[in-house]
Amino acid sequence: MQSRVPCLLMRGGTSKGTYFLASDVPQDQEKLERFLLAVMGSPDRRQIDGVGGADPLTSKVAIIGPSKRSDADVDYLFVQVVVNEPRIDLQQNCGNILAGVAPFAIERGLVKAKDGETRVRIHMVNSKSLAEATVRTPGGQVQYEGEARIDGVPGTHAPVIIDFLDVAGSSCGALLPTGRPVDVIDGIPCTLIDNGMPVVVMEAAALGLTGYETKQQLDADTELKARVEAIRLEAGPLMKLGDVSRRNQPKMTLVAPARAGGALCTRTFIPHVCHDAIGVLGAVTVATACVIPGSVAAKIAKVPGGAKKQLQIEHPTGEFTVELETEGSDSIPRIRRSALLRTARLLFDGFVHVPAAALS
Repeated sequence: MQSRVPCLLMRGGTSKGTYFLASDVPQDQEKLERFLLAVMGSPDRRQIDGVGGADPLTSKVAIIGPSKRSDADVDYLFVQVVVNEPRIDLQQNCGNILAGVAPFAIERGLVKAKDGETRVRIHMVNSKSLAEATVRTPGGQVQYEGEARIDGVPGTHAPVIIDFLDVAGSSCGALLPTGRPVDVIDGIPCTLIDNGMPVVVMEAAALGLTGYETKQQLDADTELKARVEAIRLEAGPLMKLGDVSRRNQPKMTLVAPARAGGALCTRTFIPHVCHDAIGVLGAVTVATACVIPGSVAAKIAKVPGGAKKQLQIEHPTGEFTVELETEGSDSIPRIRRSALLRTARLLFDGFVHVPAAALS
């Protein structure tokens, strides 16, 4: 016997995952883990017996329901299903999968669409922070086709505009959890920062790299990956995250001077393989580091003037534009608003089947 559970398969930004109503999945974490491992087909590097895509970027889950908060429309819990281990991670947000939350909420009737465009306020349960997504809804229906293009996704689609309302320090308790723009770990100057995603920013040159290496080159460099992981494990407690040996954060980002006219160039480990691009909240956090005086990123970034800034964060497959609004002075800036453009597309609406034991 198998059990069938309603779900949508959606692309959100440069990720892909299954989206569930909270009322359709187990509430107990141990049962939820067993269920999601069966859905995705983990642990198996090919995820051959599930709907996972054999990659961390396509082994993701969104669980969405009416919000328990008065200032939000829906609650969104992100779950990273580890590909080759029998476990899930509930500790982090995912800004790419976030791009599909508002369309899902409308498709499933959690939010009534307006004619033209609809704004959905989203409580990101993992970090207890808020985001607001604006989607096109002509005639009260989600529009997926449009002119917006993002690097890492073929073609063009309707834009999803995401404003992050209160994400600074959401995981670490402060934008700079150590109170310093630079900490030295294993001889490498690092900026430990959290504007929605805990990130360790390091200059690629400090590790003997150009910062322009391909993903394949970095994934094959076992010595580099071992050193980056050692720094990550030491950074975890400094960032108030504790033991991160079994966690997918902090992310590790190498930065170098921009090559294509952007603010700076990045290579990000997530955390044990190099990202094809850069995560949404990772890009927001790295962009924020660019405007923090004395940070590793600020040392090499090209930052435009003015309170409202658009920073192009270059990555292996293109660039990611982040819009920041700052308050205060250039020497002591405060992040007022972070915003960006993503796209999403509904791929499949139906039922996922799992062995009955996965829900018993």
